Amino acid sequence: MKLITYSDGGARGNPGPSAAGMVIKNEKGEILEAFGKYLGKQTNNYAEYMGLILSLEKVKELGATEVVCYLDSELVTKQMKRIYKVKNPGLQKLFIEAYNLSQGFKKVEYKHIMREKNTEADAEVNKVLDNQ
Repeated sequence: MKLITYSDGGARGNPGPSAAGMVIKNEKGEILEAFGKYLGKQTNNYAEYMGLILSLEKVKELGATEVVCYLDSELVTKQMKRIYKVKNPGLQKLFIEAYNLSQGFKKVEYKHIMREKNTEADAEVNKVLDNQ
């Protein structure tokens, strides 16, 4: 089964109160899950990675064998594709966690999209932060 994730992360202040948001869809574009999670005081890049990690955990739980991950973070996308090295020690741990999760699927694709195309996941981030 192939699922599509849209993930986002945000911090109000950098670092500051942060959250991750994700929307998971089937191949027909139907939303299967949409939620956000408060992460405490973190950086924006930390929140972006957590959005991806939480998405990968959820699609695994849903039984996906293939995943297409849409992210508006160019940094995270290029690091996961191994185009950029992960130099920040804090992000290295998150990269390893995301990489290890990705090994549980037959195929994982990472695709960078513009923020305007990621409004549903962004809305989940803001919903969580607005309620803090």
